[in-house]
Amino acid sequence: MAFIEFRDVTKIYQTGTKALSNVSFPIEEGEFVFFIGESGAGKSTIFKLLTCEERPTSGKVLLDKFNVGQIKARQIPFLRRKIGMVFQDFRLIDSLTVGENVAFAMEIIGEPRKKIRQRVPIVLAVVGLRNKINDYPSELSGGEKQRVSIARALVNRPHLIIADEPTGDLDPVNGESIMALLERINRNNGTTIITCSHDSTIINKMNKRVLEVKDGVLIRDDVCGQYFRRDERFGYYLPDQETDSDPERSEEEWAEGDHAMELLKRVDQQEREERLKRHDSKSRRRTVDLQSEGFFDELRRNQSERRGRPGTRERKEQLRKRLEETSVHESMDVETMQHDMHVLRNAMLNNKQDSAEETQSEELSVENAIGDNVVPRTDSSSHSQNIIRKRLERNDVDEHPEDLS
Repeated sequence: MAFIEFRDVTKIYQTGTKALSNVSFPIEEGEFVFFIGESGAGKSTIFKLLTCEERPTSGKVLLDKFNVGQIKARQIPFLRRKIGMVFQDFRLIDSLTVGENVAFAMEIIGEPRKKIRQRVPIVLAVVGLRNKINDYPSELSGGEKQRVSIARALVNRPHLIIADEPTGDLDPVNGESIMALLERINRNNGTTIITCSHDSTIINKMNKRVLEVKDGVLIRDDVCGQYFRRDERFGYYLPDQETDSDPERSEEEWAEGDHAMELLKRVDQQEREERLKRHDSKSRRRTVDLQSEGFFDELRRNQSERRGRPGTRERKEQLRKRLEETSVHESMDVETMQHDMHVLRNAMLNNKQDSAEETQSEELSVENAIGDNVVPRTDSSSHSQNIIRKRLERNDVDEHPEDLS
């Protein structure tokens, strides 16, 4: 199965514009593909469908065996981690250095600092900017900015790099250098690269697979194609004339980049092996712990006991009988309950009588203190006497409860 596959994909925007119409094509893993066509032909829509910025109106978009058109929203960030993006306008953060711009792509997915410090210089060496790690984007040329953008796209080990007009803002020499760099990444690292460009010279010189889109329809798919221009005089397509120009980077810089690429591959392989080793060690340790504790034997024993145990009602009856046999559950007779209630009532009456006597003595002492030391107010003395008289009457009733009967 192809790494990328479009199956009868149609995309109609809400405005009614039909960007793609029944487009179908496969792209194998490790391919380098050019999409060509006029502005508005549908090239950018194809890229947006791959990154889930848009969903197809009909048809299927498959990426590494996943139906991108039906992927859940919470899974989109994880999908985009495997896709590196290179833009025409670079999209670098001016307030960050070159190294910080590249490291930012690792920081947002939670990579540890140790790994970031190790990987960023290697990736910058791949694009020939290891000595520019502390420079700011404003201090770089256009070609160097685009190489930083490629390093940022490469740092998270993507399976796919999408380059949308990567040479649009560059002069021919820098444009060829950028395409040569992408070709080396594709050849040495095995990364799938799809790009679009209007530079016929570069496309004709690289001689890669070319897919041409016109008015939302795929009209050409050449394995080793070229960029053709329409000759108005003769009414058919002619290849553009090739021009010879040397890439901007020297052979020493290319050799250093190839060496850094090999180092990056070894680092990736080492990380995968360590991750698998940790996973295997953890699984093996967990299995040994379970076996040492007799976990599986206990589990089988519990399962067999659950299969043979009685029903709920029967277990309840067995529990009731067991409680009666052990004298834990004794029946309460009526006489015992009446005797306990009588004892409790007498205790409550005694407590009430004691509290009444204490209240009476406290009120008398307060009355004596008021008579000896303080001249009471006329508006409150009668009220206090009434309260004392009522409490005394209540105490008198409490002292002779038999009168109530």
